[in-house]
Amino acid sequence: MNVQLPIDAATELHTSSPTDRVIYEMQVYGYRPFEDEPDPRPLPEEPVVQSALTAMFDAMFEMLGDTRLEPDLEDMLWSTVNLFHRAGERIQRELQRNEDAQRNGQREQDGSEVKSVELERHIMEGISLLERRNAFEFMRDYAAELFAAQTGSAWRPRTGSKVSHANMTAAMIDSRDFLSARRRAETEVLIPAGTKIAFSGGTDYNEHQVIWDALDRARAKFPDMVLLHGGSKTGAERIAARWAGTRGVTEIPFPPNFKKYSRTVAPFKRNDQLIETMPTGLILFPGGGIQGNMADKARKLGIPVWRFGGNGA
Repeated sequence: MNVQLPIDAATELHTSSPTDRVIYEMQVYGYRPFEDEPDPRPLPEEPVVQSALTAMFDAMFEMLGDTRLEPDLEDMLWSTVNLFHRAGERIQRELQRNEDAQRNGQREQDGSEVKSVELERHIMEGISLLERRNAFEFMRDYAAELFAAQTGSAWRPRTGSKVSHANMTAAMIDSRDFLSARRRAETEVLIPAGTKIAFSGGTDYNEHQVIWDALDRARAKFPDMVLLHGGSKTGAERIAARWAGTRGVTEIPFPPNFKKYSRTVAPFKRNDQLIETMPTGLILFPGGGIQGNMADKARKLGIPVWRFGGNGA
């Protein structure tokens, strides 16, 4: 027999309150930031990151070293660095969308509190994205140092550029200041301060020592040297990139844009783009028509051409 209890004001049944729901989600899921508020949790501290990454690389080396899987060790370590690189790239894309949202928010400002609060939220999200991206780039750069120590070669992404934005500030309170400072910082990273020295050589030229000697001479003359090269996967430019990674010299590859131009046109368009940065000089090694084209364009702009590898120097 079912007995129905009386319901009065003191024992009235009700659904869970919003506060109860928040507490329940915190118990089940932990803290989850919502779209309308910034995430207050701190970023991992640098010593903690360094200690954890060092332990990861040591563990992988101990696990795979001196076993049949040792030939795969370098690829495994490369992929570990690439995890942080890809995370930074993903956040960079989110940052671009955030910048577009801020621009739209600026145009839509009508003096109302709703639009003002919405723009402020975009700014706070942008600051958080900057800090997250910089944190992942720090992890990538430190992991790349461990990769170099374990393998003896510098870590390089298979596509794209390895750019660090650690010099960017996140202390922005005004949207226009935020966007302009970001553009300035991006330019300073992609074309950093220093003496820009261009380099070009054929994909079949592999005289490592001659190339390293020439670049060492250039660096001795220009200690703040920034190396610009064509980004070839083989030959002289690949050797120059390895030199830059070993010497700690900032490098900026200018690979041909084969998606936009044909295979015959893209290298020459790339030459235009590189020479337009107005380097202080061009180090030229034997190659073909692409190298000759770059030398001709440099001379027309009054840029000295220093030939090596049998062509004088």
